[in-house]
Amino acid sequence: MFTGLIQDLGTVERISGGSMTEVWINSGFPADLVLGESIACDGCCLTVVESKGSTFRLQASPETLRHTTLGSWHPGTPVNLERALKVGDRMGGHWVQGHVDAVGEILESRAEAGSWLMAVSLPPKLAPVFIDKGSVAIDGISLTVNRVEDSRFWVALIPETVQRTSLKAKGMGGKVNLEGDLIGKYVARLHGLRTGLTEAQLRDAGF
Repeated sequence: MFTGLIQDLGTVERISGGSMTEVWINSGFPADLVLGESIACDGCCLTVVESKGSTFRLQASPETLRHTTLGSWHPGTPVNLERALKVGDRMGGHWVQGHVDAVGEILESRAEAGSWLMAVSLPPKLAPVFIDKGSVAIDGISLTVNRVEDSRFWVALIPETVQRTSLKAKGMGGKVNLEGDLIGKYVARLHGLRTGLTEAQLRDAGF
């Protein structure tokens, strides 16, 4: 479990193929990473299989490559990193599982009064769990949904977020990993996601 508060901006050092894709990432994490621990990499929960100095190695299955942006990584790619939440840690973002629901596309990106507005495509299967002022993880970053439209949603980034995450390197057309709000997904399931849950139905249910 994660919070969506990025702890470090790592860099892909190298990638090798095979039955499992091996990824080496250089980061500023201390050299106390435990083999088997989980790290959210651009919002995707992956397992540390080797740690040496400032570099750690991860493995990604074909399933992971199919449903995330990891298949487009290459040496030099910046990656948002967050270690798993510990009991007793401050909960500053929102509950993030590191289970990517879909890949979205940045449709618009512009400055506004010191912040940065970004419109991201909203896959139809995720639309029922998106509401204005709800939460979303974009490449593992906990953000607030400013506004939901028919096929897109908007978020606002403060300068700190732009500077400390990989989103500063992504412009229009860039692909991002999306994870819908965990609570919203369960509420949608309980209230009939398959029949088309609406924002009005969520409000009527007290959410």
